[in-house]
Amino acid sequence: MEGHSGGSGSRRPGTLAGLGPLPMPHGVFQTGAPSKVDSSFQLPAKEKAALVPLQPRITVVTWNVGTAMPPDDVTSLLHLGGGSDDSDRTDMIAIGLQEVNSMINKRLKDALFTDQWSELFMDALAPFNFVLVSTVRMQGVILLLFAKYFHLPFLRDVQTDCTRTGLGGYWGNKGGVSVRLAAFGHMLCFLNCHLPAHMDKAEQRKDTFQTILSLQQFPGPGAQGILDHDLVFWFGDLNFRIESYDPHFVKFAIDNNQLQQLWEKDQLNMAKDTWPILKGFQEGPLNFAPTFKFDVGTNKYDTSAKKRKPAWTDRILWKVKVPGGGRSPSGQQSHWLQVTQHSYRSHMEYTVSDHKPVAAQFVLHFAFRDDLPLVRLEVAEEWVRPEQAVVRYRVETVFARSSWDWIGLYRVGFRHCKDYVAYVWAKHEDVDRNNYQVTFSEESLPKGHGDFILGYYSHTLSTLIGVTEPFQISLPASESASSSSHSSGTSSEEEDDSTLELLAPKSRSPSPGKSKRHRSRSPGLARFPGLALRPSSCERRGTSRSPSPQSRRLPCVAPSRGSSDGGTQGCGEEGLAGLPGPWTLPPPVPRSLGLLPALRLETVDPGGGGPWEPDQEAPTPDSLSPSPQGRQRLEEGGLGP
Repeated sequence: MEGHSGGSGSRRPGTLAGLGPLPMPHGVFQTGAPSKVDSSFQLPAKEKAALVPLQPRITVVTWNVGTAMPPDDVTSLLHLGGGSDDSDRTDMIAIGLQEVNSMINKRLKDALFTDQWSELFMDALAPFNFVLVSTVRMQGVILLLFAKYFHLPFLRDVQTDCTRTGLGGYWGNKGGVSVRLAAFGHMLCFLNCHLPAHMDKAEQRKDTFQTILSLQQFPGPGAQGILDHDLVFWFGDLNFRIESYDPHFVKFAIDNNQLQQLWEKDQLNMAKDTWPILKGFQEGPLNFAPTFKFDVGTNKYDTSAKKRKPAWTDRILWKVKVPGGGRSPSGQQSHWLQVTQHSYRSHMEYTVSDHKPVAAQFVLHFAFRDDLPLVRLEVAEEWVRPEQAVVRYRVETVFARSSWDWIGLYRVGFRHCKDYVAYVWAKHEDVDRNNYQVTFSEESLPKGHGDFILGYYSHTLSTLIGVTEPFQISLPASESASSSSHSSGTSSEEEDDSTLELLAPKSRSPSPGKSKRHRSRSPGLARFPGLALRPSSCERRGTSRSPSPQSRRLPCVAPSRGSSDGGTQGCGEEGLAGLPGPWTLPPPVPRSLGLLPALRLETVDPGGGGPWEPDQEAPTPDSLSPSPQGRQRLEEGGLGP
């Protein structure tokens, strides 16, 4: 499937249709086809770039989905597709969800697949050229951050964190998850929270928020605490209620559009004046009806026996770092960043939950921006022959390169950084000073016609730090490829009925594995010692060294009984006896955020015996050809997630 330079294997092109060439913003290299690197390949002067103003638009969405299934369409919620300038000019979108179904069977499935809500938003945003920058989940609380793909080279130091506050910090039904990053040289932080419910828990909500702010700390030279960032967006189901008034008066004020009478009794509005922790946080006027609590499937407030009072539980606030506090962690004066809220509204058209989603649009005013990409890519405008699949690139001297860096080939409309068609390892032998060149193998290239993008993925920064304009690939489809695809489908159909396929090889689901930049400040939950994940029989029969999830042979790795540091070692079938816990998984390939091979569930005898139905001996790890993700997992000290 995915191929790399010098390797073998091919795969069918992705299913996303190309969207055609797009105008590229300043700072993204224009593609061309010169015979050698020329003067146009040079970076612009830093002084000139620093004077160019930038006003990126950010949309923030919060929605308590109440364990519901996703709706069919969320385009209106994301303010996209309307044809207006506002929708077309959105640069980043942050989506915070609460109460996503996290029952044990659902969580096990979501650990192997991408959850349905994340899939929904990726599918909805990909046609508008949005790419998933980062995601973090804590039980039912999820935060997704998207950006236009041509902004990716200027989004750096992306990190995530989460804090459980339910059941004294052991349960993640309440708490907060965050994504922080440097965007165009400014430190931004997005914090999605689900705070304690009920009218009399206002002080507990304050304590929970303080706990989240104190526990979430980010390593590195940039902003460490949440409030150290140049700009913080705080949103979620904050659960603040309307005091004093009875439900009848609240509904009367809503029906007669007298919402201002309810503002002064809103707990969060009152707390802004009395809680020091909220100093500096701003919020737009609540010109929309309270978003909780509705009868599911309707726009009627609670008609159950409880008849809960309507409330603005779902909120979006922001805070700009106080001016005059010296230089920000990005090295520039913090008061040069200003925020204007363009809209703040609820979306009554969504009825799958007892909460209504809330969205806000912001315009950020940057007096300066860091828009110098660390890597500049050069490519021909069209590949019509395999020998044209040559990529030249230049690396800035300040960029810390890694031998694990790679260059991915993406279809226009790709969903995340690992959603590529093919890849090649980035070489670091100089062609001309800081200029380099790599070539895609013929086997790795997609056949047929389509629009594609090249991106340089940095293992150290865990993101694309260089992208090209869309260009075309027009290669004739080979009969051998279609024959191979047909043969692969036939062998899959011959799989025995005892195999439970947990994840199809062609899935684009992100990896369930733990990201090296994701940390939890709360105790973890126990594993399931009686559950073992085994490669299916068709996977064990594979002999190819390609990093394709359909054909590669998988190692069997298990925790070492004699090791206390959690190391892994290879094992044969007879090595199952006496295992203290489940096997760890082999590394996923880098085609998506992390693909698992086809797996099946087996029960391991807790008394120390082997599996009920032993199979043939598993191959050794030496038979694997590493993929970008596999190499990352090896570097981090283990093959398992």
